Amino acid sequence: MADHIKIRPATGTWVVRAAGAVLGESTNALELAEGDYPPVIYFPRADLAMAFLEPTDTTSTCPYKGEASYFTIVAKSGPLANAAWSYERPLEGVAAIKDHLAFYSDKVAVEQV
Repeated sequence: MADHIKIRPATGTWVVRAAGAVLGESTNALELAEGDYPPVIYFPRADLAMAFLEPTDTTSTCPYKGEASYFTIVAKSGPLANAAWSYERPLEGVAAIKDHLAFYSDKVAVEQV
């Protein structure tokens, strides 16, 4: 793992809400801190309502984490395009985030409850 990336269990219970609906709640979330960026909470897929998340064709590549795949949230008020991402095959040093999704804070609310 790159020295500037740290992954640890996120303490407490975390919830993700979009367009007024709860998409997930977890006591098994992970916190990924990367350099000077704000920490990002990664939710296990098992704790998310995956029926509301549709995979998109969008991808991006991080030299430290690998290729990210994106998801649109299907909300009652309309789609939130590419609001979540996942590393389906993360690089070895960040393998803990496999089967987890993270969300853009400008599109959803991610909060510790």
